[in-house]
Amino acid sequence: MSGILSTPRRRIAVGAIAATTVLATLSGPSSASANRPSGPAKVSGQGRIFYAYSPDDEIRFTVDATAAPFSRPLDQLPKGMPTDARGKVTFSHWVARTKETRTAEAAVDCLVTGGDTATLTAVITKSADPEEIGTRYGFSVKSGGPGRGRFAFSWGVSNVDVVDGKLIAPRVGTCMAPAPFAPVTEGGFKVTHGDLPALPTGWQSGEGR
Repeated sequence: MSGILSTPRRRIAVGAIAATTVLATLSGPSSASANRPSGPAKVSGQGRIFYAYSPDDEIRFTVDATAAPFSRPLDQLPKGMPTDARGKVTFSHWVARTKETRTAEAAVDCLVTGGDTATLTAVITKSADPEEIGTRYGFSVKSGGPGRGRFAFSWGVSNVDVVDGKLIAPRVGTCMAPAPFAPVTEGGFKVTHGDLPALPTGWQSGEGR
């Protein structure tokens, strides 16, 4: 855990997720009727966090993410997902031991909120490590500034698996992230809650292909 971008490279083939599994998860009978109308979910802000395993380092994140339901068509879900989102996450890590600063940018692809807390994922678009381009990372945010806000990143304390007896870092799925474990020490973040939208007509059956 010496650096924010020093993550194990993915060495496991990712199998296709059956569409029926996704549909069973998202298309329960009360999915539309239980939701109240609300504006889009959002996360914004920038801040420095305290990471317990690199206490002397300076780690900063900036987030600008907005829900954009059903905007990212998939092969087996041509109308997209209710958690689709857009925006950008940037992060930098000044490493005290080496005096180096590592930076990266990522495009948001998923966002879901629960009150003042959110999870989101973003795919790396800019990085000093070419092999990192295209990697999805997970983030979680709790609204607030120093003493109140919190933040987390998927490679910080979790997202490991054992395959054939070997420890690997598996691919991060959309909107998957750990609880916001790191306190915000400077700046802050704002989570604007938005209920999950009703499923569009024909979403479950795949109509409109």
